[in-house]
Amino acid sequence: MPIQPVDGTGRDNAIFRLGNELSVRLPRRELGAHHLANECRWLPGLAPHLPLSVPVPLGRGVPSEDYPWRWTVTRWLPGEVAALEHGLDEVQMADELAQFITALRTVDPVDGPASELRGIPLVQRDPWVRAAIEAVHGDWDPEAMTAAWESALAGPPWPAPGVWTHGDLHPANLLVIDGRLSAVIDFGLLGVGDPAVDVLAAWTVLSPPAREYFRGALQVDEATWARARGRALDFGLMCVANAPHDSLIGQIGRRTIDQVLADEDRTTANQGRGLGPGT
Repeated sequence: MPIQPVDGTGRDNAIFRLGNELSVRLPRRELGAHHLANECRWLPGLAPHLPLSVPVPLGRGVPSEDYPWRWTVTRWLPGEVAALEHGLDEVQMADELAQFITALRTVDPVDGPASELRGIPLVQRDPWVRAAIEAVHGDWDPEAMTAAWESALAGPPWPAPGVWTHGDLHPANLLVIDGRLSAVIDFGLLGVGDPAVDVLAAWTVLSPPAREYFRGALQVDEATWARARGRALDFGLMCVANAPHDSLIGQIGRRTIDQVLADEDRTTANQGRGLGPGT
């Protein structure tokens, strides 16, 4: 059975297509192996509840003298990476994303793992984010970035029990067929936590007015929306810090920061005119 590498695979896993119907994912580093184990533990039980295809593991390979981590085999999910496609209907994408997130949230989170990295309280990310803002000085207005971050910190934390979250919703983890969302991939950060973790897709994936449509479809309250904007800024800065400027993830990170700052400017302007944030 022929095996071939897949272009554009991520920092954590190398992906190979195995024949016409299967794919193989091999961690590149220990963190990737940890994330893959998280997927294997929880995704099979979640997949039947979700309206889109997801990479449910069919089997796991074992470490050897030549390779130190466990790896997985999944069905090959057809489609194109959304980040590489142009002319997508963002309002339709917003609707499909909202349906996916809503379905994921409705699954009982009992005994689920705590959401890592993006699910921790924003205040715990404060030192890193402020240092990252200084590090990218010259690319964006540091005062605008700091204001956007402090606006997110100013609101109350999520008070309720956690919900299931994908944890990494950006356009390189979405597949489309004929312009429609067909699959969500890379569930390594899957966990239970603040729903704002997935609302950050409003800035990583969408632009206005699709962003407002997405917010309405999910019925996101103001505090969660503010936290999600902060998490999106954090995500964008992480991408810029860890990926080459011209890489796909680097480009997604820069676009996300641009969208957060533009949205913050629009919100501030509306408030100055006495209008609501979504006006």
